[in-house]
Amino acid sequence: MSGFVLDCSVGMAWCFEDEADRYADGVLDRLVDESALVPPLWPLEIANVLVVAERRRRLRRSDSARFLELVGALPIAVDTATPNPSHLLAVAREHSLSAYDAAYLALAMREGIPLATRDRALGKAARRCGVSLLGGV
Repeated sequence: MSGFVLDCSVGMAWCFEDEADRYADGVLDRLVDESALVPPLWPLEIANVLVVAERRRRLRRSDSARFLELVGALPIAVDTATPNPSHLLAVAREHSLSAYDAAYLALAMREGIPLATRDRALGKAARRCGVSLLGGV
């Protein structure tokens, strides 16, 4: 698959004005011509961020619904392979990442494609593993 692995940190920046930046906007622009791949936990992470934002009154339910509609129209594919928990644990331990972040890194490593992330620790771990970061956005 061509394209890149999309980290939740980038996708959620599209939802909140106070988190928007040129990098996240540039990644969104690239989805006009490219596709993104996300690990199976992506929908869970997105839903969790939205429900927490609703509880904290950062978003209304209608805002969450609209965001899901917009993201659903983007060329973002959820990887169907079930991650190996032992492998994720090893990646997380080796790079001091959460298991969630390790899932994004492991996917980028397996597919041999760049990673789009705003997370500094995940970005550093990716570079150490030889995974390129999506740049030029």
